[in-house]
Amino acid sequence: MLDHITLHVRDINRSIEFYQAALAPLGYIAKAHHEPTIGFGMDDGTPHSDFYVSPKDNAEDSPVTHIAFLAPDRAAVQAFYRAALAAGGRDNGAPGPRLYHPGYYSAFVLDPDGNNIEAVVDWSGWFKDHQEH
Repeated sequence: MLDHITLHVRDINRSIEFYQAALAPLGYIAKAHHEPTIGFGMDDGTPHSDFYVSPKDNAEDSPVTHIAFLAPDRAAVQAFYRAALAAGGRDNGAPGPRLYHPGYYSAFVLDPDGNNIEAVVDWSGWFKDHQEH
């Protein structure tokens, strides 16, 4: 159900060092580099990360937490976006492809507390399929 989560941290370098050490015994490595945000995931040969740390923006509208829910297809991402806006969410990125990784398609809304909620199509298989061809 969850694709990934992002924690906003005060000191990005300290947090990267902490999570590199703490997650190593679980098989996690730092692999998605969207500096200054760093993603951690299993060492499985793909760029897919399921846990990110990102510096906290001091702006009032800065999302507290980011959670991405896994969607079965693009239509579900679009339906999520419409439903979330109708329920009082605020637009934070209309449905569409993203430049994060090839095959990445998602939508973002801010919930009533300013948390950044995303629906994303599973793109991890896209990467493996296209590496083999």
